[in-house]
Amino acid sequence: MVNSNKFTLGLIINPISGMGGSVGLKGTDGKETLLKALKLGAKPSALERARELLSELESLKSRIKFITCPNFMGEFVLNKFNFEFETICDPIFNDVNDIHFTTAEHTKKAALIMKSIESLKIILFIGGDGTARDIVDAINEDKPCLGIPAGVKIYSSVFSLNPRLASALIIQFLWDEIPLKEEDVLDIDEEEFRKGRLVSKLYGHLIIPYNPEYTQCSKIGTPLSDFENQERIANRIIELLEKDIYYLLGPGTTTKAIADALNQKKTVLGVDLLVNKKIIELDLNEEQILKQIKGKSAKIIVSLIGNQGFLFGRGNLQFTPPILKQIGTKNIIIISTKYKIENIPNQKLRLDTRSAKLDREMAGLYKIITDYDETKICKVE
Repeated sequence: MVNSNKFTLGLIINPISGMGGSVGLKGTDGKETLLKALKLGAKPSALERARELLSELESLKSRIKFITCPNFMGEFVLNKFNFEFETICDPIFNDVNDIHFTTAEHTKKAALIMKSIESLKIILFIGGDGTARDIVDAINEDKPCLGIPAGVKIYSSVFSLNPRLASALIIQFLWDEIPLKEEDVLDIDEEEFRKGRLVSKLYGHLIIPYNPEYTQCSKIGTPLSDFENQERIANRIIELLEKDIYYLLGPGTTTKAIADALNQKKTVLGVDLLVNKKIIELDLNEEQILKQIKGKSAKIIVSLIGNQGFLFGRGNLQFTPPILKQIGTKNIIIISTKYKIENIPNQKLRLDTRSAKLDREMAGLYKIITDYDETKICKVE
């Protein structure tokens, strides 16, 4: 029985979420993609995101109880933190003893069961946009939810900025300090995404605890009016390129404009290697990047995620903590069109490198190249 003096929270972990990121697969939707990710050496990261969240909630251990899924979908990590919890039962979960066998159907079934529990205050789900779509299919707007980012594609606005700030949102919600708000879940075509085309549409909505300081906005695309601005930025970057320096071009149309100006092929959604004004490698993953830059002078050229302001941690998980540490913050070149930077709330930039320690170390003031002869100083949090 649920203790009436405690808040009851649901917890659903998609344990394979984000595994395709560091190995350059742009996602982990589908069994075939998962198997490919494993073959490339992908490691689970969603459970670490769950541990970050729960460590922040430990002070509330006496006030909350979880309803969760068996094994890797919640039970194991809650056991390690000694939270009070109950595990839902259904035949569909009989095969969840293997982390790699979890599917969208497991998430949907768990959400349906939790939706029917009247005393349950909110459902927390750890994953990416694909997980959010599964939650919409099961719940729609019938129960408050909150996404904790763990996936590769996290363009929907139903997610906290990171697990640490998710805990603050949860506390504010339980103490009735913030309102609920309808937010967007975007549908990203992952097959098209892997081909370098970002095809997105509104899939549905979820109701989430809302605090604009702790929740992210939906990603916005690049307007046609930005293209000339991108070209001017590209021309400036080309003038700044140094001989024999290895430049890692991050994803996006703003970085692609650099390759276009050099008449070089670039993957829109991948990380490519530019040396002496020529692209020598396309769509690199973490292992390939580390091999290419070993013993070399290297820099990263990266653009912002529109409307969200993320430098790292959204759509460019190939830039892992080991790579960022090796290259160093002084060798990160940030570019953004004026439209994009002006549409970021409070013009605050974000980091979610999947390492809380590295996020803190990298925070500070950064120069952003916004036009051929214009720069802007922004704070990165």
